[in-house]
Amino acid sequence: MSDEKPAREPIVEDARIDALEARLKAAREREEQRNRPKVQGTDANYRSGNRALANLLGGIIGGLVIGFAVDSLAGIAPWGLLGGLFLGTASAFRSIILAANTRPEEPSDGE
Repeated sequence: MSDEKPAREPIVEDARIDALEARLKAAREREEQRNRPKVQGTDANYRSGNRALANLLGGIIGGLVIGFAVDSLAGIAPWGLLGGLFLGTASAFRSIILAANTRPEEPSDGE
């Protein structure tokens, strides 16, 4: 177009803006580091809850199946099923109480 220089000189970036951008970048990195989850994988509380649920369901369902088998073999219609349900529930609660009284393992550095 024209070989004339523009009326205004281009604005040179101020060193303060560069310093501000560097400080903002460092602050963002620190914030990301601080908000990053500390636990890798599943939490120990989550695992113990799943274990308790599995013990409860396994005990009750196992007691029902064994009680039903006793009912069908011995011919004592509701009593084998009720006894199996009671024993399965008691066994499930016993295993949950034993698991709650044991101390969880400390995670190693390799995990």
